[in-house]
Amino acid sequence: QVQLVESGGGLVQTGGSLRLSCAASGRTFSRDAMGWFRQAPEKDREFVAAIIWRSGFTTYADSVKGRFTISRDNAKNTVYLQMNTLKPRDTAVYYCAAYKSGIYNYPSSYDNWGQGTQVTVSS
Repeated sequence: QVQLVESGGGLVQTGGSLRLSCAASGRTFSRDAMGWFRQAPEKDREFVAAIIWRSGFTTYADSVKGRFTISRDNAKNTVYLQMNTLKPRDTAVYYCAAYKSGIYNYPSSYDNWGQGTQVTVSS
C-alpha cells in the first residue's frame, strides 16, 4: 500500500505564498503521475494540478495557472505545490493523490489520497 503524507498548510494573507509537500512511501510505490486537488466547504472536489513523474510534464487548472507550480523530487518521492499570489478563493482543504487511470483531471482517476491539509487565505 502507498501512504501519502501531506504538510505545509496554514493561514496566510492575500498575496502571500505557501508550499505544500506530499511524501509518498510504500514498498511498491510506482505511479505514472501525481495530482493536487482542493475542496471548499459544500463544494465538489476540484482539480488543481498534475505532474507526469518520469518526464516532469505539468498541467494546471485555469484558476491557478501562472500562480501555482507543481514539482517533484525523485530521490525523496515527494510532490510539491508552490502557491504564490494567494487569494481568498484559494481557501480549501488541499489533497495530493496518486494517479491510476482515466482522465487526468477527474478525482475518480486517482486511487490513493492523502489526509488533506487546510489552506486559509485572509483578506
